[in-house]
Amino acid sequence: MDPHQSVDFARGERPDLRAVPDSPGAYLFRDADARVLYVGKARSLRKRVASYFGAPSGAGFRTRAMVSSARRVEWVVVTGEVQALLLEYSLIQEHKPRYNVRYRDDKSYPYLAVTVRDKWPKATVMRGRKRRGVKYYGPFAHAYAIRETVDSLTRVFPMRTCSESLFKECNRLGRPCLYFHIGRCPGPCVGEGTEQDYRANVDAFCRFLDGDVKGTLHRLDREMHEAAERTEFEQAARRRDQLAAARRAVERQELVTKTELDADAVGIAEDELDAAVQVFFVRAGRIAGRKGYSAEVVEEQTPAQRLTLFLQSLYSQGDRPPSEILVPYKPEDAAPLQEWLEGLRGGRVRIAVPRSGERSTVLQTVTQNAEQSLKEIRMKRRTDLAARSRALSQLQSDLGLPEAPLRIECFDVSHLQGEETVGSMVVFEDGLPRKTDYRKFRLNDVAGVDDYKAMEEIVRRRFARYAAERDRPADAGGRARKFAYRPQLVLIDGGRGQLAAAMKAMSDTGVLDIPVAALAKRLEEVHLPEQSEPVRIPRGSESLYVLQHIRDEAHRFAVGFHRQRRDARLRSSRLDEIPGVGRGRKVALMKWFGSVEALEKATLDEIRAVPGIPRHLAEDIHRRLAGQGAN
Repeated sequence: MDPHQSVDFARGERPDLRAVPDSPGAYLFRDADARVLYVGKARSLRKRVASYFGAPSGAGFRTRAMVSSARRVEWVVVTGEVQALLLEYSLIQEHKPRYNVRYRDDKSYPYLAVTVRDKWPKATVMRGRKRRGVKYYGPFAHAYAIRETVDSLTRVFPMRTCSESLFKECNRLGRPCLYFHIGRCPGPCVGEGTEQDYRANVDAFCRFLDGDVKGTLHRLDREMHEAAERTEFEQAARRRDQLAAARRAVERQELVTKTELDADAVGIAEDELDAAVQVFFVRAGRIAGRKGYSAEVVEEQTPAQRLTLFLQSLYSQGDRPPSEILVPYKPEDAAPLQEWLEGLRGGRVRIAVPRSGERSTVLQTVTQNAEQSLKEIRMKRRTDLAARSRALSQLQSDLGLPEAPLRIECFDVSHLQGEETVGSMVVFEDGLPRKTDYRKFRLNDVAGVDDYKAMEEIVRRRFARYAAERDRPADAGGRARKFAYRPQLVLIDGGRGQLAAAMKAMSDTGVLDIPVAALAKRLEEVHLPEQSEPVRIPRGSESLYVLQHIRDEAHRFAVGFHRQRRDARLRSSRLDEIPGVGRGRKVALMKWFGSVEALEKATLDEIRAVPGIPRHLAEDIHRRLAGQGAN
């Protein structure tokens, strides 16, 4: 963004908003470290941004917290409401602001995927992020439902379902697999059939899943009777079996309407903390798939605003919207949202709020599913923002901190009797791990067992980077470098000795304005620099749980890195000591046995079986290394 498209302001002060245009666009609030806190859109940027600096009593908790942390507001002017809608969503996806609501999948649902860009496309089960060149159908509630559907449809439209390795193996041997012999695959691996005929089968398979059910059933029925009239009874029997298989595939989908409705039905259930959303994908009157989402409720947003955001999220993932979307109430900015959806579809899209009839029944059913999902969320509340905010406020009070510790960095040291000493830094923001900011430290200069020196080194290295970067300008995108982020609390895993070492390191780097505490494992006491007596936070307290959680995470991260380093050293040194075992043979041995421990237990004949290992070298490996597994 250009410099004139932003306004800086001090905490508690109202910025000069005369430069903000009275035009549609998107706006961003950033904190002192240039991190994006919130992204929004507006018909009038000036009026919307000004609303954040009105009477504090009228704003919700999240808005007050966001504005108190913000130090800059930026904006981008666009030509209309549709562009503002798209820009808002893209900025949320890019920056993932902590104060924006984001819908999360309840789980990784499986899809029926067809790899249409391959020379010989196949049908398979896929989860996770969608890939280019793959056509997806679903999602399905269970993977076995996909396999049953594929099992029925490959009897109608023969195509491959095998893995790439099996395809290549059959091609190499010149022998097709069982599916070719039972008529479920045309056998492209052995050159049977033409690519044109195979592609026609794949296209018919996809058209059937796209909803062309009647056309397929009529075609098979017609071909069956025509073959019978020509007395080609074997061909007629094959079409009869294919027709029965196609009907079974249709029957497996739950019938929800008597008419051939093509629509996505969105059901929503909310309470004061969470929202649960269920979507039924109805094709030709049957449920072709369903999917669930959840999100934290933002009190400043209306249900209509949350519905708009959800529909943006749903159809920005590559799914083509149907001609009709059934919703419980009208979304905010319905006109630009509908225009955007029609652009994605390439045709008319109707956002409907049904009050009676079959569509209303479908919407009631999907809403009941959302209400059941919300009940499950209420039982968990693992990501309850309000609970985390209360815990951080309590921690601020317990430790006498100047502000709630929204960002906590914790440091730990791990070694084995002074060998392979390493350090870890883990980061929690808003009470949750921020794993992209985790850091590992190799401590090659620490000799023997010296936890104090090790702690001093990792804290010095971290805050030397902080001191170097905090005064440097942000990058081209306006983002501060990660080491320039200022934590509201530094937590040390250890007692008063480790705390003193950390304080010395921070003093040496000139960082004196960040609170530091140490959590001792034995009695779970919190040591503070200026207090001779430790702070004893009551057991069972939410604030103590926050400290224990981040301390345990730092310990886990440090121990994992230490084991990784130790295992790598043992693996490399013990195999490197054997003459004739170079990089290639080492890789071959590890791929064959999986680990040094397995190699130690191997017999001489098992080592001889490894490709690329000659007899004399196998005997040398067994004599030097493998026999140790029996000790």
